[in-house]
Amino acid sequence: MPIVDVKTEITGNIWKIEAAPGDVLEEGDTIMVMESMKMEIPVSAPERGTLREVLFPEGATVTEGTVVARLEA
Repeated sequence: MPIVDVKTEITGNIWKIEAAPGDVLEEGDTIMVMESMKMEIPVSAPERGTLREVLFPEGATVTEGTVVARLEA
């Protein structure tokens, strides 16, 4: 099964992780919520699959385009 990298669309902090490795996600399901400039922005599954790993903990600061999770599609 192919591995899909889940990337951020913004620079900000990982505020809350909502999915755990092993969870089966549908396209559009929220994996984590980022905070940037007092706004909350969800990072969603780009397609259906099983979450394999979350690469950063809550509170981490990441830049736009960073791979933050991996999904097995």
